Amino acid sequence: MYSNTIRIAILLIIPFNVISLNILSILPYHGKSHFFVFKVYLQELARRGHNVTVISHFPQTDPPRNYHDISLAGTIEAIEDNLPFHRSFLSILEVGLYLTNSGKVNCEIMLANKDVQKLVKDRPRFDVIVVEQFNSDCALGIAYKLQAPVVGIMSHILMPWHYNRFGIPSNPSFVPFHFLEGGTKPTLMQKVERTVLDVYFKTMFYVFSQRSNEQTLAKYFDDVPPLENLAREIKFLLIYHNFILTGSRLFPANVIEVGGYHVKETKPLTGELLKFMEEAEHGVVYISFGSVVKSSTMPEDKVKAVLEAIAELPQRFIWKWENQNMLLEKNKLYTSNWLPQVDILGNPKTLAFLSHAGMGSTTEAIHFGVPMVAMPVIGDQPANAAAIEESGLGVQLQISDLTKDNLVAAFKKVLDPTFRKNAKLLSKAWHDRPMAPLDTAIYWTEYAARYPNMTFRSAAADVPSYQYYNLDVIGVFAIALLSTIYIFKGIVYTICCKNRKTTSNNEHSSKNKNKRRSKRE
Repeated sequence: MYSNTIRIAILLIIPFNVISLNILSILPYHGKSHFFVFKVYLQELARRGHNVTVISHFPQTDPPRNYHDISLAGTIEAIEDNLPFHRSFLSILEVGLYLTNSGKVNCEIMLANKDVQKLVKDRPRFDVIVVEQFNSDCALGIAYKLQAPVVGIMSHILMPWHYNRFGIPSNPSFVPFHFLEGGTKPTLMQKVERTVLDVYFKTMFYVFSQRSNEQTLAKYFDDVPPLENLAREIKFLLIYHNFILTGSRLFPANVIEVGGYHVKETKPLTGELLKFMEEAEHGVVYISFGSVVKSSTMPEDKVKAVLEAIAELPQRFIWKWENQNMLLEKNKLYTSNWLPQVDILGNPKTLAFLSHAGMGSTTEAIHFGVPMVAMPVIGDQPANAAAIEESGLGVQLQISDLTKDNLVAAFKKVLDPTFRKNAKLLSKAWHDRPMAPLDTAIYWTEYAARYPNMTFRSAAADVPSYQYYNLDVIGVFAIALLSTIYIFKGIVYTICCKNRKTTSNNEHSSKNKNKRRSKRE
């Protein structure tokens, strides 16, 4: 008994041995909304004692002692509040051009950076390298030179070119497409659009972006393998999904859903915003189109439709609006070019959320159980909006359908107490996980470092396309069927020829007999 007490005391006194990893994160894209998600994960790695080095356009002003920046800031303008409120088929095609060009530029800027060059030259030992999977594979070349296992991270749903490399089914009949509406129940025309645009986006990525990245890498290194081969060596992909929102998907074991880890605890509101919400007798509806889409660029007729809908409803409204124009009287509408979104959504007075359906905003809405009116503009927002409606978190309203009557109807639907109750239940299911999403992301990052020589990818990622789609099997059956038809035709032809010859001989014999009979007579 006494000895057991001593053992327990020793265990309490001696700290647990925590292994500190050297982790490099390569984030060459200049989108602030992406880094906003990743920052939480990277700072948590540092908080848990790991040495974290981050190549990005967003160096931290007050980082932890073991968090080190290699800054790309100032080399290109960050993506924030600079996209117009507009959606068309042409704008979708323009996204393909943007992704191609930005992937090329991001790679060139990163490799030209002196600190990045020094890092690769010095070749410090890293236990794991975390790489964003978005518009460029250039970072995989650096990871190859540093010879460390790679973990991919995302702040959105899969891009078209990610399915093959991880062996994930991408059937357009039920798999949502990043840039299009339809969700898991597309119409025939939407399936046709998905098939065409899938070819378009993959062609732009493989032929132009990835090939350009390889050429840029070749200017600095002469031994980097094809980037697609390196992409298939990624140990794990931490995808910003959770099936409660996006539905059940056919992901292999090395694609891990970690959606929701960036949402922090709410802080109390202050000042005029707090007063505005407290005095909202019928609650508040929040309007924001995120950090990328500039809502003040909304066409005049669409602004009028929103304002008329606001005037018709009893709730107060808070709108992230980027200029100083007075839209409505202050006791009805509160506007600002910056708003504490998490603190607003987490306030019990907030009853609904009109949003562009970006993954960050959607995640925050489901975190707090706030029903949404989703009005997608660009990128993965159409697919997210479909997931919002299919999951029961909200309803969709396309920009082309935005009128006062349609918006009022959408608001009334999500403001209904029964609908809001279901959204709260959905939020409860979202939080009900065996491990918190941030803990999950950290666990699998550390796991990759512990087993660097193991391969976790699905066999489907290594199967040639003709085998994946069973074209070889179909070919065997086709040849067998054609051979059977050919043999059957040959048999029939032989039998017919034999019968025809027998008949001809009989006729000829009969004629000869008739001739001999005629001569005797």
